[in-house]
Amino acid sequence: MIKKILVLGSGSAGLIAAISLKRKIPQLSVHVVRSPDLGVIGVGEGTTPNFPKHLFDYLGISRKRFYELAEPTWKLGIKFLWGPRGRFDYTFNQQLDTHWNDLPKPTGFYCDDDFSCASLPAALMANGKAFPRQANGCPDIQPWHAFHIENKKFVDVLEIVAREVGVEFTDGKVSGAERGPNGISAVMLDDGRRIEADFFIDSSGFRSELLGKALEEPFIGFDRSLFCDRAVVGGWERTDEPILPYTTAETMDSGWAWQIEHEHHVNRGYVYSSQGISDDAAAEEFLRKNPKAPKSPRVVKFRSGCYRRQWVENVVGVGNASGFVEPLEATSLMIVCSNMQTLVDFLIHSKLEPPPTMRTLYNDLTAATWNDIRDFLALHYKVNTALETPFWRHCNADTDVSAIAPLLEFYKENGPTGFCRYRLPRTENDFGLEGYLVMLVGNRVPYNVRHTPTSAEQAIWNRHRSEFVAEARKGLDVKESLAYVRHPGWQWNAEAAPAAR
Repeated sequence: MIKKILVLGSGSAGLIAAISLKRKIPQLSVHVVRSPDLGVIGVGEGTTPNFPKHLFDYLGISRKRFYELAEPTWKLGIKFLWGPRGRFDYTFNQQLDTHWNDLPKPTGFYCDDDFSCASLPAALMANGKAFPRQANGCPDIQPWHAFHIENKKFVDVLEIVAREVGVEFTDGKVSGAERGPNGISAVMLDDGRRIEADFFIDSSGFRSELLGKALEEPFIGFDRSLFCDRAVVGGWERTDEPILPYTTAETMDSGWAWQIEHEHHVNRGYVYSSQGISDDAAAEEFLRKNPKAPKSPRVVKFRSGCYRRQWVENVVGVGNASGFVEPLEATSLMIVCSNMQTLVDFLIHSKLEPPPTMRTLYNDLTAATWNDIRDFLALHYKVNTALETPFWRHCNADTDVSAIAPLLEFYKENGPTGFCRYRLPRTENDFGLEGYLVMLVGNRVPYNVRHTPTSAEQAIWNRHRSEFVAEARKGLDVKESLAYVRHPGWQWNAEAAPAAR
């Protein structure tokens, strides 16, 4: 029976894992080894809507306290400066996987010429607003949002919560691991200390001290589908720029650039392929297009892929220690939260004695998650025809999207219909058919069966969009919304205890 769990690493992944385990299985002893050589990457992070749900609904972390300490801003989706349209919005609500009752065709068939403001969040994004305004003037904060959050502040909040729920911490540099009959029996620190446990969470970042190094689990690269492997990172202090309620993803000569909006800081980075551009040339392009960035931006190297199995013997990899894909859809924390809920469910169901079949099922589910995300991100590259540079020609011609070939063939013949969902591979992520339709319609991927709206249909479509725009224009921007939630009289309606198991 598992009685003591050791979490290696105290970044966001390790702390989310530790809090999830201790909150949901309080009889466990949960111990975090905080190794100074692992550190925190320290960039601004975007998230997806499962992230606030995990923090507030699953773990029961106070919204009021989280906003006070972490100081997040809101993310309604991603504005893509991408593809032949030049731009389109991907929101966290349903824009295209919908069918309005007063129109004969699904929404996507009305977006050939103009794909904008097809939902209220899309209209809010287009008008620089974070939330609609309630009758009393307050922001109407709906669940279709995520956060922009500064990693260092987030880790500090998680450490406070972890200590409060009974997670123990040890500082020390890991020098190795000791094998036992059931996997890892202990980790060794460089000062000679030996820390035993029954079960281990490897959250040691790209080093993957246990899963990759000690257990030598093979790494499966995604380099046939995702060609980028580096990022130039450099932000600046906000001056007069508005705080935008979305992440921006902008096509660059040899990749793309993100912009993440913090209250007092703009986080910017250029993700690129080292096969298509040198580090110096990438930095030069980045600085030329972002003159406010520091003159010596730092380069971060990464590889997209995952370990063949995420749970090997008595070790589960979480976060970058288990795999990583480039940050195009902010999937890192999404995967951590989702996988931890699955792991907790499995440990509870097995009464802390998980059999091999449970481990195998976990590995099947997590492998499906990684493959789904690989395929979804690959589609972003395959269909982006905005630039005729060598990198983008290579992406258009050579990006491997064979795993979603049935979906693409069905879409080509039938268009943006909800029936496309039956040609999706098994989905274990938050994007679903909506994400695929946004990429296909947003990038004007051609399909055979077009629909020409009648004048009556067009009038209905225009009326819906006009209503969304009118409501959005009365909404509140990020700065105004922050002022409300920070007011001493502000009350959150959903301050609940952790969800019962």
